[in-house]
Amino acid sequence: MAAGQEDGQATKKAIPEEPDGPKQRSVRVVLLALMIAMLLAMLDNMIIGTAMPTIVGELGGLEHLSWVVTAYTLATAASTPIWGKLGDMYGRKGVFLTAIVIFLIGSALSGMAQDMGQLIGFRAVQGLGAGGLMVGVMAIIGDLIPPRERGKYQGMMAGVMALAMIGGPLVGGTITDHWGWRWSFYINLPLGAVALAMLTIVLHLPKRDRSAAKAPIDYLGAALLTVGITSIVLVTTWGGTEYAWDSAVIMELVAIGVVSLVGFLFVETKAAAPVIPLHIFRSRNFTLMSVIGFIVGFVMFGAVLFLPLYQQSVQGASATNSGLLLLPMLLSMMIVSLIAGRVTTNTGKYKIFPIIGGALMVVGLFLLAQMDTGTSRLTSGLYMAVLGAGMGFLMQITMLVAQNSVELKDMGVASSSTTLFRTLGSSFGVAIMGALFTSRVQDEMTARGGSAVTKQSAQLDAASLAKLPEQVREAYQLAVSSGTHAAFLLGAAVAVIGFVAAFFVKEVPLKGAGPAKPAADAGAGTGTGSDAKVVEAV
Repeated sequence: MAAGQEDGQATKKAIPEEPDGPKQRSVRVVLLALMIAMLLAMLDNMIIGTAMPTIVGELGGLEHLSWVVTAYTLATAASTPIWGKLGDMYGRKGVFLTAIVIFLIGSALSGMAQDMGQLIGFRAVQGLGAGGLMVGVMAIIGDLIPPRERGKYQGMMAGVMALAMIGGPLVGGTITDHWGWRWSFYINLPLGAVALAMLTIVLHLPKRDRSAAKAPIDYLGAALLTVGITSIVLVTTWGGTEYAWDSAVIMELVAIGVVSLVGFLFVETKAAAPVIPLHIFRSRNFTLMSVIGFIVGFVMFGAVLFLPLYQQSVQGASATNSGLLLLPMLLSMMIVSLIAGRVTTNTGKYKIFPIIGGALMVVGLFLLAQMDTGTSRLTSGLYMAVLGAGMGFLMQITMLVAQNSVELKDMGVASSSTTLFRTLGSSFGVAIMGALFTSRVQDEMTARGGSAVTKQSAQLDAASLAKLPEQVREAYQLAVSSGTHAAFLLGAAVAVIGFVAAFFVKEVPLKGAGPAKPAADAGAGTGTGSDAKVVEAV
């Protein structure tokens, strides 16, 4: 009761300041800082990818090259749910600022690395902080902005993602060529410092009951979840590349992952403050959004991997402009996300968007599967735009509906769980689509071009391709077309699951959606009335 009264008083004080007052301007400043933090998390891997050849040239350790990315990815994925829970328990602002500081420390140390071993270790530190950046952004937005209003900011978040994917390789190449590879890491420091200062001064989140912080931390659950996620990511990263899928190492990792996750589920049913409270999955909408988020991650990162490869190898595009090759997909995604967000804000309706998005994803992937050696860049660009529109309808709606399906006290774990499922989806997408692509390319090359180039056939760029004999080059282009056909056809089949799942989404009224009937709206969602009021207070 006391918490509810406090929430009600906060609401009464805050409502008069809603229209374009100091509170509203503060929210805009906070959102700018959050977008900077989000950009840091997403831009980093894109920039580093371009700088890697130079880094290896200076530090050596080519055999450990993949670990520079893997260490970052592992730390990010494993820490994501823990950051979300800590934010729920101890307050989001302090936990988020801590994540930024850790990320900046990791960036500074990575820039100072003297050998590949140090760089891998410091990248893990950086990834640990990055795990809290995306979760913190989503959860803080969930605290600050009612779900009905949150749609307006979807285009902004999609725009940050598009900027990172397009600009990352270009920025990374420019920095490496003119300032040196170490500035690929140092560039994070001034941006991070600006975000840190802005959030420290301006960010004021509503006070709420944190009695859960008194419960003991679920160390065992956190450890089991970390081991389970690490095993999954290693299986999808190493399978088919470092080790054969049926090798003892991969089988052992699968067994460790399964045992750890089963143990985690058991521990969570007994823990006083579970890392991921299983009761949030009782909400049908939350579970469906987790499934759809997984599929979006699966499809999106598979497309990001194979589209530039196809355009470089088959259409002869330059690797330098690899980010620009994705422009039709990313622009379409950003524009559609912005439109869907505005419509959601104005109408409070959202169920139709996952259905349309799922359908467009299936159609877009099927169209991309039809590309061959004669497909023009204009045609492939139109196909990419269809896929991008589908993802635009889904990217932020999944987070919006997931957050609307839980109480405010679980906002952090809801945000982190949704982010985690998307991350795991991307790992599976890259691994499974990659394995199918490589297998098809090698089979086609063996059948058409002989075995001389089979081992490297899935890794040739446009420059290397030009040096091959014409007959071998044509065989390789046909093989890549066959590989992308198989990969995107698989993606379309997986996307059908998301399309079907969208039909089962229940359109629960968004919290904060109806000022005319505040009492009804406050209790309309699965969260409590006081939770909705706290969100409205800011």
